[in-house]
Amino acid sequence: MKTRKIEAVLSPRDPHMVGDGFRVHNFIPSMYPLSKERMSPFIMLDYNSKFYFPPTDQPRGVDVHPHRGFETVTIAYKGSVAHHDSAGNSGIIKEGDVQWMTAASGILHKEYHEKEFSKKGGFFQMVQLWVNLPAKDKMSAPKYQEITNENIKRVALENGEVEVIAGNYKGNPGAASTFTPVNLLNVSLKKDGKADFNFPEHYNTALLVIEGTIIVNDSRKVAGDHFVLFANDGEDFQIEGVEDAKVLILSGEPIDEPIVAHGPFVMNTKEEINQAFEDFYAGKFGKL
Repeated sequence: MKTRKIEAVLSPRDPHMVGDGFRVHNFIPSMYPLSKERMSPFIMLDYNSKFYFPPTDQPRGVDVHPHRGFETVTIAYKGSVAHHDSAGNSGIIKEGDVQWMTAASGILHKEYHEKEFSKKGGFFQMVQLWVNLPAKDKMSAPKYQEITNENIKRVALENGEVEVIAGNYKGNPGAASTFTPVNLLNVSLKKDGKADFNFPEHYNTALLVIEGTIIVNDSRKVAGDHFVLFANDGEDFQIEGVEDAKVLILSGEPIDEPIVAHGPFVMNTKEEINQAFEDFYAGKFGKL
C-alpha cells in the first residue's frame, strides 16, 4: 500500500469564544487549505484546547440556537458538558464521552458546562465537529446519540490503544451510527508507542494532536494542538509517540454535493437556506 503524504501541518489560530463557555481554535473551515469541500464530510472543527475555567454558580455555555442539515459531534477530553434539545433529548458527557446530535430537518439545542463542574471549576478540553449530511438525509428526523466512554470499542496496541468512536479500525466497529462512511478514532500512545492506519485514498483524512508530541510517517514531528492534513495520494500512515500522546484521527468519504452554509444551517442550495430561516421563524424547529 502507498503511504499518504502530509499536505499541511497547521498551528492553532488565535482562540475566540463561542458563547461564554467554549474557548476555541477553529481549524475547519477557515484555515487554508481546510475548506468545507476539502474536508468533506467534516465541514467544521472547533478545538477547545486545555483551558482553566474558574468556579461559578452560573454555568457557562451557549444558549438556545437552531441547526439544520448536518450533525454535531462533541468529544470530551476534560470537563463535562450538559445538553438539551427540542426533540426532548438531554444528557451529560464527561471525560472520554461523546455526544452525537443529528440536527437533520431542524432542532433547537443548548449546551453548557455541567452544573457540578461549573461550581468546582477546572480544566476544560473539547472538540466539536460538524459532519455534513447528504441531500437525501438532510430532512430526516433529528436524533441524539450519547456515547459513554465505557461503550466505545477499545483496540489494544503494544504501547497504547485506539478508541473507535465511529467507523472501523482493523475490523472493530465504532460506537456511533453514521449516514455516510466516517472514521473517528481517539488514539492514546505511550512514549515510543506506534499506531498505523489505512483508509481509502479518496477519503479526506486528518489528525489533531490533543496531548503530547508525535512523529508522523517516521519523519515529521508534530506538537500538541497542531493539525495534520493528509494528501489524497495513498492509503496508509503511521504515528509514533515522542512522549505520552493523545491524537484524534478523522477520515471520511467526501459527499460530492454542493455545500451552501449560512450560520447554523448547511444545505445544498440558497433556496433551502432561505426555507430553513422561514421554518425556524415559523416555530417549526420546536420549543426549548
